[in-house]
Amino acid sequence: MLNKGDLIVSKPPKSEKKLMFDYIIIGTGPAGAIIAKTLTDDRKTSVLVLEAGENQDRDKPIRISTFAPELEEMFFPQYFWQGEGVPQEGLDERVFEWTTGRLSGGGSSINGEQYVRPTSAVFEQWEALLGPNWSPERAISRFKKMERYNGETDNPYVHGFHGRIDIRQAPENPTSMANKLVSAIEQATGFPEILDYNTPETTLGPFTRWQLFQKPNGERESSSTAFLSSDIITPGGRGLNGRKLSVFYKSTALRILFENKCAVGVEFIKEGKCVRAYAQKKVIVSAGINSAQILMLSGIGPKKQLKSSGIPVVVNNPNVGMQLRNHTLNFAVFTTNPADKPLPDNDPDALYTGGAFLPDPTPGADPDVRAVQLVGIGSDDSLTIAIIYLKPKSRGSIKIQNNDPLKIVLADEAFLKNNDDMEAVKQIYRVYIKNIAEQLRTIDPMYRLVSPTIDIINDDEKLESFIKENFEHNHHQQGSLRMAPLAKGGVVNQRGEVHGVKDLIVADDSIIPFTVDGNTTAPAYLIGLTIAQQLRKRKLLSRKRESENLQE
Repeated sequence: MLNKGDLIVSKPPKSEKKLMFDYIIIGTGPAGAIIAKTLTDDRKTSVLVLEAGENQDRDKPIRISTFAPELEEMFFPQYFWQGEGVPQEGLDERVFEWTTGRLSGGGSSINGEQYVRPTSAVFEQWEALLGPNWSPERAISRFKKMERYNGETDNPYVHGFHGRIDIRQAPENPTSMANKLVSAIEQATGFPEILDYNTPETTLGPFTRWQLFQKPNGERESSSTAFLSSDIITPGGRGLNGRKLSVFYKSTALRILFENKCAVGVEFIKEGKCVRAYAQKKVIVSAGINSAQILMLSGIGPKKQLKSSGIPVVVNNPNVGMQLRNHTLNFAVFTTNPADKPLPDNDPDALYTGGAFLPDPTPGADPDVRAVQLVGIGSDDSLTIAIIYLKPKSRGSIKIQNNDPLKIVLADEAFLKNNDDMEAVKQIYRVYIKNIAEQLRTIDPMYRLVSPTIDIINDDEKLESFIKENFEHNHHQQGSLRMAPLAKGGVVNQRGEVHGVKDLIVADDSIIPFTVDGNTTAPAYLIGLTIAQQLRKRKLLSRKRESENLQE
């Protein structure tokens, strides 16, 4: 690893022009990739994209979907950023990884592939805070524009069938294990089985078929394969067919360059050398969990923290790095009938054995709001239900340690710090898991709950200890650079523009204003497309004005 003193600033010869583009984008994840492609659809617009990793789309663990669960658990160094967060106070000081994808496609290239849109209830909150551009209707319209849906639905009007992101509903023929689980959830909760959880009418209930970021043949679909594919760029990262797009791989962003509080470029390490590139229009940060660090290293953040780190303050904003959120993750394990297969023999890429979205079972909670995600994960000898609580109240933070860009941040995800979150997870076990276990045993006596056992669920102290000891890490980080007015904890406005400076945008899950009620890849794509469309609209209006002025 390079030390701070090892960096060499590469200055171009006087005869060589400095690197200049209309836009510079940091990151090739869902938001960054779709913005890059959308902006360069206009062949007059030049874009540089910086990607810390490499394009590894053809690597078998990235391409083949059956590797997805193992990738998320192991965070292999050739594909992931390496690091850990701070000890978690609410989990007896346990420590979890702080990581995401470090390769083309970012998190979309290494995640569990579940395609889950936020519900209309979430976008109604966004709209109330940010305006009509984030309404449920416009969100659905944009999802339709991006999707190439391959599956069944009871409402084809909310899906797209000609977009660039392949979505596969799988498996086509669910196994007996999945059918038994879904029947048990139906009987235990009173919610009937649903066909398509991504329609506004059927956001709650169990289902046998997940919607996955997959091509029709079951291979992974990522932002890299969808928006930086072979019809867009060469293997070396050069735009095709007149597209003014350049992707620099092995290029790690260090900080934003400013002139009079206007973002003018980015300093980055490219294959061991420190390089600068300049943007004539805007710099766009789409670095996911690393975006907050980049802003702070660039002088945007809490004044006291920046000064103590030796960083000149560009904007004093105490909201930067705060409001970090992540969903909780726990498990329940059952024995199974050996005759039941977890996945169809002809479709191992289906990955999951049924699932459900349900409301919070806590007394007084809204029964119509999605708050719990259950994921069936079958094997030859067990059925595990992953339990994700989608409405946590706990808030964490991201803080830099000093001005060394290679020093990992202090990331505190504050899991279960708010006791209401612990109570909600306990209720999920007491109500949902306990009742599902009873119904599964009735359907097939060979299905027995073995972790936690019923006696643990019935004992409050034992259940709380079990939840802490068996808690696992979710890669659903969001909200550390909240999209909201400054007075309401905001770092960016409704257009993703950073408060207090010009020509700097953040576009990724870090700007999510209210916690999403599902996986976080779909909202990242939505954020990217929304901001890309805004930028194109402004550019067209600017050209129109210039043309009118010339005619005058």
